[in-house]
Amino acid sequence: MTIRFDAPYLKWATLRAPARLDLAGSAVSACTIDDLEGARDAIELTGDNTGAFPPLVAALSTRYGWPEAGITTTHGTSGANFLVCAALLAPGDEVIVERPGYDALLGAAQIFGARTIRFDRAFENGFALDPDRVRRAVTARTRLVVVTSPQNPTGVVAAPDALEEVGRIAATNGVHVLVDEVYLDAVASRATEGASVIRTAAAGGDVFISTSSLTKSYGLTGLRCGWILSSPALAERLQTVRRIVDVAGSIVTDRLAALAFSQIDRLTARGRALLDANHALARAFLRTRPELEWIAPGPGTLVFPRIRGVDDADTFARRLLEERETAVVPGRFFDAPAHFRIGLGGPSQVVRLGLEAIGAALDAAAW
Repeated sequence: MTIRFDAPYLKWATLRAPARLDLAGSAVSACTIDDLEGARDAIELTGDNTGAFPPLVAALSTRYGWPEAGITTTHGTSGANFLVCAALLAPGDEVIVERPGYDALLGAAQIFGARTIRFDRAFENGFALDPDRVRRAVTARTRLVVVTSPQNPTGVVAAPDALEEVGRIAATNGVHVLVDEVYLDAVASRATEGASVIRTAAAGGDVFISTSSLTKSYGLTGLRCGWILSSPALAERLQTVRRIVDVAGSIVTDRLAALAFSQIDRLTARGRALLDANHALARAFLRTRPELEWIAPGPGTLVFPRIRGVDDADTFARRLLEERETAVVPGRFFDAPAHFRIGLGGPSQVVRLGLEAIGAALDAAAW
């Protein structure tokens, strides 16, 4: 049997031409090595990180209040999601995945021969997570439910009570829930600093799995440091899978990631200051554009507007790039072709000029 899988967005994202004003990314603007205090002195090419780097695991446990036995370190969030699928899925299983959604979550399940079933987070409902849609999608073959919170591409955070209900549905049916939380730290309130959304879920036990990394909220994409928070029993299985895939991570990455957690408050403040400024720019822009419909996201890195009366924004995005050197992500890559995704994590000057270019393109369009 030939297993079919694809990830068209990831192919586009990695092969696309550069843009002078790039609003297609989804991460906070990258740190330099000097932004990470002590990084040059911390770099070493040797060290014991077989299975995991103990200082990094300890830092994750402290940051997220999670037992060390339930932490698996990974190569980024995509690597984390891949390991979860490898540990849980077999050919013929079903995985329920939100729509609109990030195609790597579909591709990771499909690589292992699973069938992906979609449920909608609808614009008309503010892209909210609707447990009833999940309930209707569950069958006897369901093994995993996958959501992102904040959602990629909309930036909308799943309500805790909705996650709790999805957890109860999953527990009743012997299913796991994977919550990709890679954008969460960019929107977590100061009252819940560093807390994982799934810790509010009532189901507990072995149902919920959280994946995340240092990439999106902290400007540390180049480290590719990710992790999985799960039950200790599942962590044992995940760590076995990781040993098969790549044995261990880069000791350079692990050392620098542990260093980053020692100054995570400063890195958090850096990202939030940038996002606060850029959200103010985006709100001011969107309020002046009657052509656009949009749902206010959490204060993270993404917003996902659509153009009134236009079924497919792909032509708009292409002309924006060709004529104004400004990149956004066409919504077709997330199964929402009327929309386009704007990244708000870049330098404020780039965001401001990029939004002006979008406005000029809207003014010039002949609808």
